[in-house]
Amino acid sequence: MTYDWPGNIRELENLIERALILSTSDTLENGDWLPMAKNIAAGTENGKPVLRSIEEVEREHIINTLKQTNWKVSGEKGAAKILGLNATTLEARMKKLGIVREK
Repeated sequence: MTYDWPGNIRELENLIERALILSTSDTLENGDWLPMAKNIAAGTENGKPVLRSIEEVEREHIINTLKQTNWKVSGEKGAAKILGLNATTLEARMKKLGIVREK
């Protein structure tokens, strides 16, 4: 509740939904799904969490979701559905952010 969310409400909603899907218990705990936890784990500057741009956070979130779906973009279990986007919108964002499937 004290975390200062850097994005918009839709992004927060998607993140919480994803965390609930990935959760293995009845209680949602802080974990790797929370961007702040990743920043703190990665390091701090002057005791403050490392800040990243929205594009960096969005890129990382999309890549993580694509990895979870084995790079499936569309369909019922595709990344677009999980992210709450149309498949064409996700493909456009991937192109804009330079996201390509790793080989």
